[in-house]
Amino acid sequence: MTIAVSLGSRRDRADIRRRRRPEGLWLSVGLYAALTLTLLAPLVVTLLWSLVDPKGGWFAPDILPRGLSLVHWQAIAEDRSLVSSIVTSLSISAIVMALSAVLALPTAFALAKIPFRAKRVVEMFVLAPLIVPGLVVGIGIGFVFFRVGLAYTVPGVILAQTIGTLPFMIRILSATLENLPMDLIHAARTLGASPLKVALRIVVPLTWPGFVAGGLLSFVSSFEEFEKTFIVGAPQVETLTVKLWAVLGGKVLIFPNAAVVTFILLAPTVIIFILAERALRNESALAAGMGKL
Repeated sequence: MTIAVSLGSRRDRADIRRRRRPEGLWLSVGLYAALTLTLLAPLVVTLLWSLVDPKGGWFAPDILPRGLSLVHWQAIAEDRSLVSSIVTSLSISAIVMALSAVLALPTAFALAKIPFRAKRVVEMFVLAPLIVPGLVVGIGIGFVFFRVGLAYTVPGVILAQTIGTLPFMIRILSATLENLPMDLIHAARTLGASPLKVALRIVVPLTWPGFVAGGLLSFVSSFEEFEKTFIVGAPQVETLTVKLWAVLGGKVLIFPNAAVVTFILLAPTVIIFILAERALRNESALAAGMGKL
C-alpha cells in the first residue's frame, strides 16, 4: 500500500514538473530576449544615426531614417585630428595598463598574503577613487597638477587615469594572489632568488589570468575615461573621448557625427574583450591540463 502511494506521488510530481517546463522555458526565452533587446537596441539606433542621410534626416514619428548615407563616416575619416586622437588614446591606455600592473602588484600582494591590523583601512583607501565621483577626483587632481606643472601634458593624463584604474587592478590581483602557494616563494627565496626574480619567475606566471583580466579592465577604463582626461589634459591632450565631446558640438548635439565616433570608440574595446577571452580560455585549458598531470 505504501509502495503504491509513493509511486503515485512520484508520478504526480513528475507530471507537475512536465507542466512547469514550458512555463520555465518561455520565461527564460523572454528574459534572454529582453536582455538582447536592451543590449542591441542602443547599438542599432546608434548605427542608424551614423548612416542618416543629411538631406532626408530622421524626425519623429518616423521609425527609420528617410535615407541612408556614408557622408558622416566620410567626414569623420577626412578629419586628420581623429587619427591623432585614436593613437593618443591607445598609447595612453597601454601605458596606464602597464603602470597599473606594476604599481598594483606590491599592494595586492600585501593585502592577499600579509596579515596586518589596518588592512580594512587600506582596502577602503584603495577603493576610494571608485566611491568618489570621477568629476570630484578630476577637479582635485587638476588643482594639484596645475601647481606642479603636469596639467595639459600626457604624463599628467597618464597619472590621472592611473589613479582611476589602480583599484580595479589591485582588487583583481589580490583575489588572484590569495590562491598563490607561499611555499614556492619561500623555497625560491631560500635558494637565493631576489624579490624581483621571484616576482617575474613565480608570481607573475602563476597569476597571469589575473593580470590579463585586470589589464583588460584597466585598458578599457583608461580608453573610455573622459572626466579626468578633460579636466587635466584638454585641450592640448585630445583623446578619443575628448574628441567625441568636441564632435557633439558643445551645446548643439550633432548626433550623426557623434554616432560615428561612438562606434570608433567601441571597436577597440570589443576587439580587446574577444582577444582577452581567448587568452583566458587558453590559460584555463592549460591550468586544467597541468592539474591532471
